[in-house]
Amino acid sequence: MLIKRSTLDEIRRGGVTLLFRRRDRVAARVGSTYRTAVGLISIDAVDEVVLGTITVRDARSAGYGSLASLLDELDRWPGASVFRIQVRYAGADPRTALRDHDQLAADELRGVFERLARFDRADASGGWTVRYLTLIQDRPGVLAAHLAASVKQPTVTFKRRVRQLKELGLTESLVVGYRLSPRGRAVLGGTAPHD
Repeated sequence: MLIKRSTLDEIRRGGVTLLFRRRDRVAARVGSTYRTAVGLISIDAVDEVVLGTITVRDARSAGYGSLASLLDELDRWPGASVFRIQVRYAGADPRTALRDHDQLAADELRGVFERLARFDRADASGGWTVRYLTLIQDRPGVLAAHLAASVKQPTVTFKRRVRQLKELGLTESLVVGYRLSPRGRAVLGGTAPHD
């Protein structure tokens, strides 16, 4: 679900508790949690509503100065239905703390290497994880399309793989490109433990 950064900041502060979307159907599901630039956002309720039932209070809870400005924005979007989505800030993205954790015990390091090995085995082109980590370490802040071209992969494939590394706390997204996190540097500099 796309949410403007200014709206995300207000959700985090508690100033915005509702989102409105005009769609044929809404993808947001009650109980879902989304990772965003400001942390985790939880979906607490999703209701289809009639335009005439939206109140000034609803508009203010959605961050609009007036009901008219909310309705004007909804009119710009195609879709048969209007949905009111109740949201709240659900805390920091756990990957943030994970990527700063660079003092890995032997069993933690082993676990990371096992996950990387699984990623490598699951891919028909073979081992890519250490190659990608090394590439990102050597070329931080480089456009993903350029990095993808350097490893002869489509950009979409490259980005999907980097997201897998990010899930392990090994990389961080920048405005342009990526960099290794402290955890990523520790893993890349580590030696795969052996039993």
